[in-house]
Amino acid sequence: MSYFLYKGLKKPLVFFGLKDKYIYYIGVLLIGGFIFTIILNSIIGFEGILIGLVLGGIGIWVIFYWQDKKGIYNKTRNKNEIHIYPKQFKNKIVLKYQNEKK
Repeated sequence: MSYFLYKGLKKPLVFFGLKDKYIYYIGVLLIGGFIFTIILNSIIGFEGILIGLVLGGIGIWVIFYWQDKKGIYNKTRNKNEIHIYPKQFKNKIVLKYQNEKK
């Protein structure tokens, strides 16, 4: 008896334009921002709510910016660099040349 093994969609999870790990970042930001706003509200008052909302909005913007700038995966980006790889020789040719040299 065999069973079909579901391996997923092979696509990153997307939620409101956020992908993969940035969804978790927004979740942490929302929970932390909510708690921070409650604390500011109890200390300052209505201004604390406004400050908390502004900081939360800035945090959400930063996470969207990170997603656009860095992408989902850690990639090394080589800007204005030229990589030259040496041509690979076959061992027989290199060994033959070294033997003739001696």
